[in-house]
Amino acid sequence: MTPPPTADMLRVFGRIGLLSFGGPAAQIALMHRELVETRPWLTEQQFLGALSFCMLLPGPEAMQLATYAGWRLRGTMGGLLAGLLFVLPGAAVMLALASFYAAFGSVPLVEALFLGIKATVIVIVLQALLKVSSRALNGSTAVVLAFAAFIAIFVFEVPFPLIILTAALVGALLMQGEAEPAPLTPVSTSATLRTIAIWGALWLAPVALLAVFAAPVLSDVALFFSTLAVVTFGGAYAVLAYMVQEVVGNFGWLTTGQMMDALGLAETTPGPLILVTQFVGFMAGEQAGGWWLGLLAALVTLWVTFVPCFLWIFAGAPYVEWIATRPRLTGALQGITAAVVGVIANLSIWFALNVWFTEVDRNRLGLWVPDATTIDISALFLSGLAAALLLWRKTDLLAALALMGGAGIVASFLSESI
Repeated sequence: MTPPPTADMLRVFGRIGLLSFGGPAAQIALMHRELVETRPWLTEQQFLGALSFCMLLPGPEAMQLATYAGWRLRGTMGGLLAGLLFVLPGAAVMLALASFYAAFGSVPLVEALFLGIKATVIVIVLQALLKVSSRALNGSTAVVLAFAAFIAIFVFEVPFPLIILTAALVGALLMQGEAEPAPLTPVSTSATLRTIAIWGALWLAPVALLAVFAAPVLSDVALFFSTLAVVTFGGAYAVLAYMVQEVVGNFGWLTTGQMMDALGLAETTPGPLILVTQFVGFMAGEQAGGWWLGLLAALVTLWVTFVPCFLWIFAGAPYVEWIATRPRLTGALQGITAAVVGVIANLSIWFALNVWFTEVDRNRLGLWVPDATTIDISALFLSGLAAALLLWRKTDLLAALALMGGAGIVASFLSESI
């Protein structure tokens, strides 16, 4: 087909970027409607093949799917246009929200508002767990992988990248998918290597410069989120457990409560949920050196989070048809998806305990155990209300977050009055 005019691509992908609320499932559905149903820019087979490919990659699959669609339509420039339009609106909103949070987050009224949001985050993660498990746990091997991943991270604090690597190997050996016959178009190896070199340099050159000059905070941010860009299989919910381990436990950039606030804010913005990393980067810089350092850290975080996405797509997109014929690769994806169920289960328990109890510590067996005397009745009530809104009433996510923010303020006022 004839490539669409640039003006049409700006209009369509701009609308996708501005309306991409609700997480990957809603974003992918929006793109399907815009690119397959409303206009014949992609066929159903092309869309599904691209989606399967993006799910094999680390990073936000919805943003990468948008980038692939743009590449398919108008090459590298089309991919850049589509990918940037998907990310930049949400990034601008997240910067504003993070700035507000840094300035007013410790005000009692704002803390009460975020208590309601934290209670909602527990239910949001539970929803993600239910959705992923219904798709991923389709056999005994998948169930065992999910349980093993949960035990590994919840009890033994095994690093998330190791869990993902092990699950991929097990999946490739024991969960081989069905190969789909497809006509293979020859791909230039030299062109692929040139693409990898260009985008690899764009990604890693700033990281190397910051490391050489030992830029305070910025070098740590660049190195950590570059690592995260390689292991973010399974989406933002899965990688949050790893982020909590490193950001809270090792770097001390944020508290567990602030991490939950970050996820709640990310849920209110358009674009990929992985923009939660931008919040973390901003807060790390802001607390170390004020707003300007926070801005620089946020920009560094965005760079090392999303430049790798363009690398994966531009280097791998020509091989999408070939990947569909590789059963071991599809098996590796199934293994990763099963392990993600266990990782998200760990995340949901971690968040719930830290919202419902003031003090949570590990016992001698390595299990997280709360101090029963520090239970927060208001937080328990708010979590029940959030569950009723999202799981029973099926309330729109943004409306539920707004309602729960107000409920948090009311609950705080009542608890002080009693």
